[in-house]
Amino acid sequence: MTVSGWALILLFIAILAALAKPMGQWLFALYEGRSTPLHRLFGATELGFYRLSGIDPDQEQGWLRYALHLLIFNFTLLLFTYALLRLQGLLPVNPQGFGPVAADGAFNTAVSFTTNTNWQWYGGETTLSYLSQMLGLTIQNFLSAATGIAVAFALFRGFARRSTRTLGNFWADMTRVTLYLLLPICIVYALFLIASGVPQTLAASVEATTLEGVRQTIALGPVATQEAIKMLGTNGGGFFNANSAHPFENPTALTNLIQMLSILVIGVGLTWCFGRAVGDTRQGWAILSAMGLLFLGGVTIAYWQEAAGNPLLHQIGVGGGNMEGKEVRFGIAASALFAVVTTAASCGAVNAMHDSFTALGGMIPLLNMQLGEVVVGGVGAGIYGFLLFALLAVFVAGLMVGRTPEYVGKKIEAREVKLALMGVGVLPLVILVMSAVASVVPAGLAGPLNGGPHGFTEILYGFTSAAANNGSAFAGLSANTPFYNGLLGVAMWLGRFFVIVPILAIAGSLAAKNHTPATAGSFPTTGALWIGLLVGIILIMGGLTFLPSLALGPIADHLAMVDGRLF
Repeated sequence: MTVSGWALILLFIAILAALAKPMGQWLFALYEGRSTPLHRLFGATELGFYRLSGIDPDQEQGWLRYALHLLIFNFTLLLFTYALLRLQGLLPVNPQGFGPVAADGAFNTAVSFTTNTNWQWYGGETTLSYLSQMLGLTIQNFLSAATGIAVAFALFRGFARRSTRTLGNFWADMTRVTLYLLLPICIVYALFLIASGVPQTLAASVEATTLEGVRQTIALGPVATQEAIKMLGTNGGGFFNANSAHPFENPTALTNLIQMLSILVIGVGLTWCFGRAVGDTRQGWAILSAMGLLFLGGVTIAYWQEAAGNPLLHQIGVGGGNMEGKEVRFGIAASALFAVVTTAASCGAVNAMHDSFTALGGMIPLLNMQLGEVVVGGVGAGIYGFLLFALLAVFVAGLMVGRTPEYVGKKIEAREVKLALMGVGVLPLVILVMSAVASVVPAGLAGPLNGGPHGFTEILYGFTSAAANNGSAFAGLSANTPFYNGLLGVAMWLGRFFVIVPILAIAGSLAAKNHTPATAGSFPTTGALWIGLLVGIILIMGGLTFLPSLALGPIADHLAMVDGRLF
């Protein structure tokens, strides 16, 4: 590890912490439905959308109706994207003349982008037309991100409101988040990327002659616009197969830093927004502090392991850290930091190949996802996933002090605890069951390119990435088969919507309750004790659940490497 490496990590954390309140204020204005300066630009568009679709933004919805509209909307988007991919060969804006995407691949991709997962079995520059990238994937990037933030807003209202049955209007939340947050930031962001060297064109690929005299095809396309929302919306789907390791997606150290910040900035802003919504910003800072401790621990381990490198190479006199699978223009520190950032959020972008990380260095991205991606997490998904753990933590605290647990003025009773356990339990159930199936059936065993514990880690990482709606790949799993495309698609859908529905049910239950003032017997939920309890609950419930699978995968892989065996 180096001083410059740690300087980058600490600078990143400092900038992110400084952005928490400004971004939180922006989000809180949208949460309340207040007018912002951007309404002058997009206000007429918002009203026109409501009139065209017959929506009354002031008509509030209960949790069940909110959830129903959300599910119908997202399922419709899935069908639209599937049809677009299947008909790709007949549609315009296809200068390379790509044919239709196979049924299983189209299903997997449609589910992937609808659920904010962006798992990619394909190379974008060799499989999808520009129309598919723009009309299908980029639009999904906006709407899946807006869906996550809308659910977070609904849950915030559940905590903040008293004796009501409504949580806001799904369509209004979606529209305002898209028009007044995601779209304006992405316009500026895309212009910055274009100025930094990221292509934005509808021209076809170009032929070039290298210095060695070899002819090479250089893929281009509307990259910058997809790249901006890919990062800001914690989507992660790359225009190119190499994702953010490709110089046309991530050309410089500055773009690398901006991309990492954009992945987490909305997530940290939502923590402040939550505190403001419940009338106590200390609640938001406590959540962000717990997230920060988990994040810093993960970065430390990943950077330490990658900087240490392979001990077998040290034994033969080859020193230095592990640069396999990493870009020279980023180096070890920026690659390790990016890996932790992208898996702490539900963003599958990569600037290095995780399959080439050391065993324990690669375990940290895996563990981040298995914790529920609540270490800041994806847009909306991070904070509402974290609040599930907060409900369970306050329930444990209530048992310790011998009274009914309370959190931000609401009594947490059996219904909320059961629903929270349902939401938390989806991830381990899907990941472990599907990984077990893939590890024993021939179709599953045909996927990993390595044997032993490393091959098992490739399978485990794939289903973890899918169920956690992350989308990053371990780069060692050949998943473009009907078996994996189908099973991973089901994992993505379950991991997204079988968590969202219990979340909205919790929000509806809390909104119907009166406010309970804190007393001398209440467990404090803003201090160091609370932050420690949150971290402990997340590690115990999230981490220990997966310890046996981690022991069979990356931990066994590390011990074998120390013993001189590689897989």
